Amino acid sequence: MAWGWKFGGDWGKLALTLFRLVAVVFGVFYIKSIIKKKYHSGFVICVAMIFAGALGNLLDSMFYGLIFSASDHGYPLARLFPEGGGYAGFLHGRVVDMLYLPIIEDKTFPSWFPFWGGQRFTFFSPIFNVADASISLGVIIILLFQKKFFHKHPDEEPHKTIETNTTVNDTVQVL
Repeated sequence: MAWGWKFGGDWGKLALTLFRLVAVVFGVFYIKSIIKKKYHSGFVICVAMIFAGALGNLLDSMFYGLIFSASDHGYPLARLFPEGGGYAGFLHGRVVDMLYLPIIEDKTFPSWFPFWGGQRFTFFSPIFNVADASISLGVIIILLFQKKFFHKHPDEEPHKTIETNTTVNDTVQVL
């Protein structure tokens, strides 16, 4: 989950993996539909980024628990095909393509700083992965460029009705 959140133990992990599976299946049909309808190419690329991120996370959670050893702070690199099998069963793997990019690390807030004065902090401490970055970037670009992506062409505009009053009781409509 984003920002390293956990979601309901084993059942939550299974639910999240099944949600990803449904999203990927839906994504295949949706991408096919928007390509067929000739949507803006920028929108198609953004949807493809979202789809690729969802597919990457799905593959991680489906298979990585089966083929990799557990990794932790003591030994951060997982081993491929360890003796005795992987760290989790089918549909219970962890997402592994992580990035940790702290900008300011292990500093202390000045004592005069409100609420957190004297406490240690790391600026930009979240750990995220490439797939989540792809999903987030696709959504952000769609939000930023939605007017361009969903602009209607003049020939697609509905016909407008112009009303003019010639007398109090008569109305003329022009199409």
